[in-house]
Amino acid sequence: MIPKANWSYPTAIKFGAGRIAELADHCKAVGLKKPLLVTDKALASLPITAQALGILEAAGLGRAVFSEVDPNPNEANMAAGIAVFNAGGHDGVICFGGGSALDLGKMIALMAAQAPTLSVWDLEDIGDWYTRADATKVAPIIAVPTTAGTGSEVGRAGVLTNSQTHKKKIIFHPKLLPSVTICDPELTVGMPRFITAGTGMDALAHCLEAYSSPFYHPMSQGIALEGMRLVFENLPKVYANPNDLEARAHMMSAAAMGAVAFQKGLGAIHSLSHPIGAVYGTHHGTTNAVVMPMVLDYNRDAIEERIEKAAAYIGIKGGFDGFRAAVMALRAELGIPANLTEMGVDPTRLDELTEMALEDPSCGGNPIKMTFDNTRALFAACM
Repeated sequence: MIPKANWSYPTAIKFGAGRIAELADHCKAVGLKKPLLVTDKALASLPITAQALGILEAAGLGRAVFSEVDPNPNEANMAAGIAVFNAGGHDGVICFGGGSALDLGKMIALMAAQAPTLSVWDLEDIGDWYTRADATKVAPIIAVPTTAGTGSEVGRAGVLTNSQTHKKKIIFHPKLLPSVTICDPELTVGMPRFITAGTGMDALAHCLEAYSSPFYHPMSQGIALEGMRLVFENLPKVYANPNDLEARAHMMSAAAMGAVAFQKGLGAIHSLSHPIGAVYGTHHGTTNAVVMPMVLDYNRDAIEERIEKAAAYIGIKGGFDGFRAAVMALRAELGIPANLTEMGVDPTRLDELTEMALEDPSCGGNPIKMTFDNTRALFAACM
């Protein structure tokens, strides 16, 4: 049975097939009269985007769209979006798409009334830097994910790549949590198979790293554990049959669960994938999947007992080795590249990538302390 529900955790979530039809109603409920729909270049021309814009237009909310969003969005994309937002007199943002569109839409909503007096880099997720922004100037956000991976639709942050330094930064503000999120599994049916695979593995990476993080957060721990089970059970189903709406719905749940859970922490998977994505433009979730088994090996001494418990809950036999084997089997089933060499990573740049990984805030949640030597060795193991 395809689930349908309204949830209020961590925000107002309207979950169920066909619920995109409610988009205009939810815009009006949060006071939007002239929203800007932010999506990516590939999605802009697809029927699901035309459907959403038609719903807005029929309700008298216009059909304004901004789609100049790169796969790893940067400050130039943000500036272009802000120009469109301000020129059009828009009063809120509908983030429509995968992680890139959701993250950039959030950045436009955050910065449209802050810039140029405040730089987005001044709001990196460090300490209380978010207090530098005027919270009253953050435009309302409605999120409509069309993939099942990033979970940005239930998060208070967005990832932005600095085009000059090629470093990804996590930008945080409490008001980046969307006012309403519409999770409609019908919107994910048309995803290309490699996007279904990569985004699904992103959800698994979020849950796995949150579960493995050494910090104390039992609520996130439980959410991460069930999220992993949902991915292992449903990702092969949606990859094999894109029209399996029940499995699609469970993957949307797993994606949101991963983003809720990773407030407990991320780790080396993301520390490695962020600089690779920033330098080489690789798909984030696919990169996570490539390095996942090697990071499991890297952290084994600290997480073996915990992974054994997860494997037992999920129904995977063989403890840690069985869990790792299940990850490898899932990667093979989804056509994930075997290593970073296949993704085009140049071995002569490993020192540079290692330095970038150690600057990434995700490394602080890794169960094993990341140093230059052991992180470079990890990169080498991924080649």
